[in-house]
Amino acid sequence: MRGSDQQSGDLFSYVDIEARVPVRHPLRAIRAIVNEGLASLDAEFDKLYAAIGRDSIPPERLLRAALLQAFFSIRSERLLMEQLNYNLLYRWFVGLGVDDAVWDHSVFSKNRDRLLEADVSKFLSAVLANPQVKPLLWDEHFSVDGTLIEAWASMKSFRAKDGSDEPPAPGRNGERNFHDEKRSNDTHASTTDPQAKLYKKGKGKESKLCFMGHALMENRHGLVVQAEATEADGHAERKAGWR
Repeated sequence: MRGSDQQSGDLFSYVDIEARVPVRHPLRAIRAIVNEGLASLDAEFDKLYAAIGRDSIPPERLLRAALLQAFFSIRSERLLMEQLNYNLLYRWFVGLGVDDAVWDHSVFSKNRDRLLEADVSKFLSAVLANPQVKPLLWDEHFSVDGTLIEAWASMKSFRAKDGSDEPPAPGRNGERNFHDEKRSNDTHASTTDPQAKLYKKGKGKESKLCFMGHALMENRHGLVVQAEATEADGHAERKAGWR
């Protein structure tokens, strides 16, 4: 007998969201390890929040959502909140129920940034110390990889330190012709981000104001065990490896 394609919304749902996630899904093992690490940091989280006031987004959910964004390369917080709204797997991993409201993307970003400004490196240490993770780490062979992170600073802001160059034209985004002008990190600096350095990764590439991001890799299993950002220069990767 042919089934009917008529659709009517159910008033109640009696299926637990836990039952929707396959038993062998890789996020199950990851979530268990993450939850153990978060539980060990409960006292640390208490120190970051006031004892009174309106409840904020729980730090545990902020960090789980940040992990999801990294795992699935979700390009923005707005898109992350959109997918949390309809993706049951994401809801389950973060800790949201089927009927729980999803946060506004700007509220999520503000709460997450405030949490990341604190010392959350202990979270990574707690995960690495987990009995299921520790046997995977091998300290005899590792490598440090570096990549350029473009700074949020315009090339127009890269001005002579002694003020001898021409200022940009008047206006909100005034033009500035700097072609055929010799500029280097020794004589120039960005007025909006002084720590950003003019750097290029290889010959034939354009120079940009940027930083360098480094990942310390354990080579046997390919696990990232530490990350760091430094100023961009030709020795940054070696310096990061020695730290």
